[in-house]
Amino acid sequence: MKGSSVWRAVTGIWSSSQGQEEPADGGSGNGELVERGCVRLGGDGRFLEADAGAVALLGDGAATGEGKAVARLRLMVLKRDPAEAESTDSFDHEGRQVAVTLTAQPEDVVQADLSAARKPAEQPPETKLELVVDALEYAPIGALRIDEDDRIVGHNRFLSEWLGPGGRNAMLGSEFLPLVAEQDRARVRQVIADADPTGETSPPIDVTVGAEERERVASMFVRRPRGNPTQRVIYLIDVSDQRSLEMQFAQSQKMQAVGQLAGGVAHDFNNLLTAMTGYCDLLLQRHRAGDQSFADVMQIKQNANRAANLGRQLLAFSRQQTLIPRVVDLTEILSDLSHLLRRLIGETVVLELEHGRDLRPVRVDPGQLEQVIINLVVNARDAMPGGGRISMRTGLTETVRPLRQGDEVMPPGEYVLIEVIDTGTGMPPDVQKRIFEPFFTTKDLGQGTGLGLSTAFGIIKQFGGYMFVDSTLEVGTTFSIYLPAWNGAVEVNAADGPRRLDTDLSGTGTVLLVEDEDPVRLFAARALRGKGYTVLEARSGEAALELLNGENPQVDLMVTDVMMPGIDGPTLIREVRKGRPKLPVVCISGYSEDALRQRIADAESVAFLPKPFSLKQLAQAVKHASQPVDPGS
Repeated sequence: MKGSSVWRAVTGIWSSSQGQEEPADGGSGNGELVERGCVRLGGDGRFLEADAGAVALLGDGAATGEGKAVARLRLMVLKRDPAEAESTDSFDHEGRQVAVTLTAQPEDVVQADLSAARKPAEQPPETKLELVVDALEYAPIGALRIDEDDRIVGHNRFLSEWLGPGGRNAMLGSEFLPLVAEQDRARVRQVIADADPTGETSPPIDVTVGAEERERVASMFVRRPRGNPTQRVIYLIDVSDQRSLEMQFAQSQKMQAVGQLAGGVAHDFNNLLTAMTGYCDLLLQRHRAGDQSFADVMQIKQNANRAANLGRQLLAFSRQQTLIPRVVDLTEILSDLSHLLRRLIGETVVLELEHGRDLRPVRVDPGQLEQVIINLVVNARDAMPGGGRISMRTGLTETVRPLRQGDEVMPPGEYVLIEVIDTGTGMPPDVQKRIFEPFFTTKDLGQGTGLGLSTAFGIIKQFGGYMFVDSTLEVGTTFSIYLPAWNGAVEVNAADGPRRLDTDLSGTGTVLLVEDEDPVRLFAARALRGKGYTVLEARSGEAALELLNGENPQVDLMVTDVMMPGIDGPTLIREVRKGRPKLPVVCISGYSEDALRQRIADAESVAFLPKPFSLKQLAQAVKHASQPVDPGS
C-alpha cells in the first residue's frame, strides 16, 4: 500500500490488525476477511478462558471475562436449552455480525466458537489506513520514529523536505540528535529518555532544528508507543514565525520604553541647559569682552551648547526632536557636504561621490540629514583602519513590492536613494541585527557611545524614510537610505530669502509667561523684563487661567511650556483661545514641533521655540509673535 511502510514505522497502528487471519478455505474469493475465535464458559454462564482469536475479535475484555461481548455470550449460555447438543446464534459487536456456535462439552462446559466476516461493501481497514497515512504524510508538521540508538526508522515527507537533504527515505538510518542545535541537544536527549511509558505525549519544548541555512524553531512532542517501548515517536511543529513575532513585540516594547526614557531625560536636561545658557547670557551683559570673567562665562556657555547636542541626540533616538523640514535638492546638499567629509576621513581614505540623474527633491531638515551622512561616513572610515574607499551614490528608485529587512517593511513607492558604501572589514550577521540598537557598539571602550546609528535611524524615520544595512565580512558594508520623493510644489522657504535683521529686540506690552520649571521661568521673566516687557508669571496652566480671569486680564502675548503637570500647553491654548481667539502664543519645549502641532487645532498661529534657547532667541521669538513680519515688506 502506498505510504504504508512509512506509516508502519512512524505510528505502529498496524497492531490493530493483530488476531486477524484468513479463512482456512481462502475465503469466498471476493476479498472478505474472516475472523475466528473460541471462548469456554461453564454451563451456569461462568467464564473460563478465551483464546487469542477471541481477544482480537471481542477486545481485551475477552481475556479477563469482562466486557459486553462476553456478557452476551454468558446470557446465550444461560438461555440455551440443555436438551440441545449444539445451537447457533449471532449478535452485533462494533458494527460486525458475529456468529456463535455453542457446543456442550464434558463436565458441564460450553464452548462458544466465534466467526465474523466483513462484507465487501464495507470499507476495508487498508483503505482507512491509507487515508490516515496520506493525511500525515503531507501534514505541515514533522513526524518521525527513532529506535533505542536514536536512529530514525521512519518519517513523513514534510520532515524530509524540512530538515533532510531531500528524497523520501534520505533520513532513514541517520541519527536524530545531529539535526538539533547543539545548545538544545542535552534537553532533547533528556526528554526522549523520560518519555512516559504509558504512551502519554510529553509537554512541548522549544528547540532549534535544521541546518544553519535552514535553521528553524520547532515545538517538539515525544511519546513512547505502547507496542514498542524501546522506540520513540517525535512530532515537530514549526513555530519560527510565532517566536519571531513574539521577539519583535518584546523588542518593540523595549525600544518604546527606552525611547520614552530618553525623551524624558532629554526634556529635563533641556530645561537645565536653558537655565544655564540663559544665565550665561545675563552674565555676558555685564561682563563684556576684555573683562576677566568673560572667558570663564563663555567656557560655561560653550560646554552647555555641547551638552545641548547630546540632548538632541537623545531626542532624535526617541524620534521627538525638533525638525525644520524643507524641500531641498539632495545633490546640492551632498556636494556642499563633501568638502567637510574629505577633511574628516583623512588622506588614506578616498571619497567618491556619484550623483544620480533626474533626482526628485526631498523634504528633510538639511542639518539633521547632514548629521546622518557624517555619522555614516565616519563609521565607514573607522571600519577601514588601513585605508580604503567610500562611495556615496544617489538615485531615483521606484519599488513595486514591499522591501523588508528584519522588522522594517518599506511600502511600495518612489524614493530617492542614498547609498554609503565602504570597503572595510564588514559585519557578521549577529552584529547587523543589532546595529541600530541604542548603546550597542563594536568599538573599544571610550571610542563610541552606541547612539550614533540609532540616532541616524531615528532621524530618517522622522523624515518618513527607511534605512537598511547590508554587510559582508572582509568585503564591506552598504548603508541604504530611502527618502520619499517629493511630488508637491517647491516652496520658497523664508530661511532662503532675505531676512530682517533684528538689531532692536526691545518691545512693549504684557507677556503671560507659563512655565513649571522655576529656573527657566525666572530666567525668561528677567530676560523679557530687560527688553521692556511687563511679565506676568504662572507656575502652571491652572494659575495662568486664574490670572487671565482676574482683575488685570490685559495680556498681549502668552509664552507657555508644552509639557506641564495638570493643564499642559496645548490644553491651555485651547482654553485661552475660547475667550481670546486672536491672542499670540509662543510655545517652548524640548520635544518635537510636529508632535505639538498635531495637538493644536489652529497650529499655524502658534510660534514654536525649541529648548534650550538663548536670551536673544527668546527675545526674537516674542517680538516676531507680537509684531509679525509683513511678507511683502
